[in-house]
Amino acid sequence: MRWVAPDALAAHFDRVVLIFNPARPGMATRIDALEQELLAALPEMKVETQPTAFAGHARDLARSAAANGSPLIISVSGDGGYNEVVNGVMDISSTRAVCTVLPAGNANDHFRSMPVRQLTEAIRNGSVRPMDLLRITLSGEKADQVHYAHSYIGFGLTPLMAIGIEKGGKGKVLELLSVTRTLSSLEPFELERADGAAAQFDSLVLANISHMAKYGTVSDKNNPNDGQFEIVTLPHSGRWRMALMTLRAVTLGLGPQPSVNSYSFTTRNAIPCQIDGEVVHVPANTHVLVESAKHALTII
Repeated sequence: MRWVAPDALAAHFDRVVLIFNPARPGMATRIDALEQELLAALPEMKVETQPTAFAGHARDLARSAAANGSPLIISVSGDGGYNEVVNGVMDISSTRAVCTVLPAGNANDHFRSMPVRQLTEAIRNGSVRPMDLLRITLSGEKADQVHYAHSYIGFGLTPLMAIGIEKGGKGKVLELLSVTRTLSSLEPFELERADGAAAQFDSLVLANISHMAKYGTVSDKNNPNDGQFEIVTLPHSGRWRMALMTLRAVTLGLGPQPSVNSYSFTTRNAIPCQIDGEVVHVPANTHVLVESAKHALTII
């Protein structure tokens, strides 16, 4: 998708579309207040509310909205819900849609990494800007699968932590216990790099943002529109190394990390993969290509 300059958008949107999960506690009150705020500040603006009905529905709703006019699509959600919205928008190749997210989930890494801005003022001014996405292509026995990520793609430790937290329950104490159990049971995964060499890793994260709220600061860099992303690796080592890396991430940060515009490998064994908080399972012998889709998304 091509980024459209603010003047080409005529500095306005034809409507605001709110996409949200109505089953989340307090969401009805949140959406009603947000709708009233938007209508009060922007009385000429049409506001549409689009509640989801099932997993994956946010992608369908975003795709439908992006196919017509110049909407501002607001995902009132966590990282996973926003990922669905972003992929729905990316399904429409020539869309004029603009996206943003308001936090309403357990994981809000993307929102915390974005500059603070006043929503209604940004809408009134048409303050849009481009953002890169991570595009991951999985090639195996079946047809290629393509997914987009707004923040990060993780293999090994990161998705297993997500699975452990989901099984162990939410809340700081329960999540800490889940992370501890994950570290104690983590098995390395093996991949074949583009140069043909085999390598074992405990963790591999490809990051478009610098902060992952659950795990701390993974990179010094936070420039999600430069056509590059950061690679954070932990080759297979003792569990004490993993514990030290996790501790450093949540305290001092991991410091500078290598930046690339693409990264590829082939899985030797089946491994889980976390894409913006959502876990997918990648079979063995799958070729994985991650690329920076520069300026793929227009945001506010």
